[in-house]
Amino acid sequence: MAFIQTMRWFGPQDPVSLMDIRQAGCTGIVTALHQIPVGEVWPVEAILERKQRIEADNDRYTPLHWAVVESLPVHEDIKKGLPSRHAYLENYKTSLRNLATCGISTVCYNFMPVLDWSRTDVDYQMPDGSRALRFVWEDFALFDLYILQRPGAENYYEPDVRQRAYERFQRLSVEERTRLTNTVLLGLPGSEEAFELATFQSKLDAYKNIGDPELRANLYEFIRKVAPVAEEVGIRLCIHPDDPPKPLLGLPRVVSTEDDLVQLCQAYDSVANGITFCTGSLGVRPDNDLAGIVQRLGSRIHFVHLRATKREDNPLNFHEADHLSGDVDMVAVIRALTLEQKRRQKTGQGETALPMRPDHGHQMLDDLNKRTYPGYSAIGRLRGLAELRGVEYAILQSLLA
Repeated sequence: MAFIQTMRWFGPQDPVSLMDIRQAGCTGIVTALHQIPVGEVWPVEAILERKQRIEADNDRYTPLHWAVVESLPVHEDIKKGLPSRHAYLENYKTSLRNLATCGISTVCYNFMPVLDWSRTDVDYQMPDGSRALRFVWEDFALFDLYILQRPGAENYYEPDVRQRAYERFQRLSVEERTRLTNTVLLGLPGSEEAFELATFQSKLDAYKNIGDPELRANLYEFIRKVAPVAEEVGIRLCIHPDDPPKPLLGLPRVVSTEDDLVQLCQAYDSVANGITFCTGSLGVRPDNDLAGIVQRLGSRIHFVHLRATKREDNPLNFHEADHLSGDVDMVAVIRALTLEQKRRQKTGQGETALPMRPDHGHQMLDDLNKRTYPGYSAIGRLRGLAELRGVEYAILQSLLA
């Protein structure tokens, strides 16, 4: 049983078109209604408009369908456990019901406070001249300590890290400081709006009394409230792991390890409470056994992101590697996922074919001259999908032998 091959599409403004994705060999689209403010209800009319746009040329070309919502974002008041969360929880439930009414059944979300995924460089040059995303711990410390000047940040970094960050800060030009600031403060994927430095500290301050136990409790309350609705209407929720999988800026992150995933699955024991299995996010940590996670939690995996990150000489630094290199044993992962799909086919438990998308491709070839969402240029993802498709085909053939 093969993956449902998909790509992320950020909507009509995305420079990568639906036809580009179709010609890459995909049949599924991963998208969201980025124009709707976080916390508001997704109306049926807006969902149907997006669905109809995706399917508009299906009578002429290879059909496309809206395979996964990524993401239906969780309002910060829910993450912080504020009294106002109750209204946002009701809105979330309504959006789930509306999505189900429109025939969409897989919904990805995350529970990272304030920031979504974080990088310090979205233009890192690889040896072949392509460009990738990169995270450098000292650069992040530099931003935190000397640009943001977060109170108490000095207690968060080792003395040698603080010293090297300061020395590098002294060498940075104004333009380089601005570039680093803008990169760290990128907003939600698909959004054209980044956070403002002047007001960013206030967003962090709102979490000053929320540590790991509190954020974890708020996540479990969220899933216990919304998963029964998802279960009722036939939607599979799937949480995206933290990216990178560690606390940042004094904020806790509670979806970084296999144990975190197990605890979440136990908080509401239902197939509706599932996982987006992102090999890049989880793979940054050497203590995450990716193929083993599939073997142990496979029945809860509803959506797959395949990418490989590479830890550098300083293992706190990493960059997006080619899909078949880096620190992810992609062959072992795809084999484990293929066996999970075959198990489902044999037992009749769960959706058999998993939607998969190649994640965070390099910017390369003609795309070097285009402005695209960081990590989401067409050609780099096409290369990644072609490589992943080849691995999957070889594994499927080996299982038939």
